[in-house]
Amino acid sequence: MKALDRLFHFYYNVSMQSRTNKMERYDPLGEFETLVLMAILRLGDAAYGMRIHLELQERADRRCSLGALYTTLDRLQEKGYVSSWVGEATPERGGRAKKYFQLSAHGASALRQAYSATRRMAAGLEPQLGDAL
Repeated sequence: MKALDRLFHFYYNVSMQSRTNKMERYDPLGEFETLVLMAILRLGDAAYGMRIHLELQERADRRCSLGALYTTLDRLQEKGYVSSWVGEATPERGGRAKKYFQLSAHGASALRQAYSATRRMAAGLEPQLGDAL
């Protein structure tokens, strides 16, 4: 059993090592993280919490709570994939300011790699997926 445990731990450690891209380390993205980064990229300067939330609902048909979205945004910021800033307070928001998000170069690199991996895995599956597309 110990040999099997060592083999498993070796495999796990090797498979979970961060990949490199131009000498940068990144943590692999989960599906929801990928969708959030895509929404931020698409929205550009208008990427703030509620707009990101609506973009996920409208484009990805993905429903989530605002709490789950902000937890993900915080995690992406901790990883260095996004940065944020607080805009001016607005009367229509009751004097509250919007928190805006922007994709960092590191986040763009991770998103490119996740997108590329998805495209490679999906290549040739169209006939098998049929109407699912």
